[in-house]
Amino acid sequence: MMAVPATQIVSRTRVLLAEDEPVTRRLLEAQMTRFGYEVLPVADGLKAWDVLQTPDAPSLVVLDWNMPGLDGPEICQKIRESTRSSYTYMLLVTARNAKSDVVQGLSAGADDFISKPVDPDELHARLKTGERIVRLEQTLASQVKELQVAAEHVRELQGMIPICMHCKRIRNQSQIWEKVETYIENRSGAKFSHALCSECLNHHYPDADSE
Repeated sequence: MMAVPATQIVSRTRVLLAEDEPVTRRLLEAQMTRFGYEVLPVADGLKAWDVLQTPDAPSLVVLDWNMPGLDGPEICQKIRESTRSSYTYMLLVTARNAKSDVVQGLSAGADDFISKPVDPDELHARLKTGERIVRLEQTLASQVKELQVAAEHVRELQGMIPICMHCKRIRNQSQIWEKVETYIENRSGAKFSHALCSECLNHHYPDADSE
């Protein structure tokens, strides 16, 4: 059997599937696997909640509304009340379609609904929507982190900066002495090019103009 080159290995999006009815669970798992997802199936709400407490919990979650232990809306509410740093996209699977049920599910924190019996194409489309939202959230979180780092650098540049009176090196927050240009480059993105001002040119190279 030939090994697959590392460049051809594609990481599959992980989906947590919580469904207590065995036949429906296996059917949904088979459909999502065929779509290219890595499915983590569990049989009740408590097991789903345990998975969601792990550091590498999936960001896409498909939840049956009625399950032993914790039902779908209860899991949605617990996730929204938790301190998870990344966004969890939650899709409720239900036979309910009354307006009050929709309000209840959305109020609990669900992102979307899909009705039983589940249409495979509709399921695929809703999961792709979830993927886009999760990726957008991850991009925004990364940009916010970059802005926070930049703001910290600005605050550092605006504060009191210890500088050596002789060599003009600057002491950073790690108590390491850096060249002025290195200190500023690392905190502002500015780039330096070296030249001579007219005073230094006349002082150090007095014959330069006569050549």
